[in-house]
Amino acid sequence: MFKRIRDLREDHDLTQKQVAKMLNCSQQVYSNYELGQRDIPTDVLIRLALFYGVSTDYILDLKDK
Repeated sequence: MFKRIRDLREDHDLTQKQVAKMLNCSQQVYSNYELGQRDIPTDVLIRLALFYGVSTDYILDLKDK
């Protein structure tokens, strides 16, 4: 799951700071999501899925598309 959000961010040429701003959190908090050091809250997971146009199952690594 953590690799997926990093890959999505990089595929969209975004920085951690830019995504953190969209999520209304600090860059450090977002970095912890990408590193797997902090669980991603459900509301943040949904916002990431909507932002990137993917399913939450994709982010959670339950589906490949």
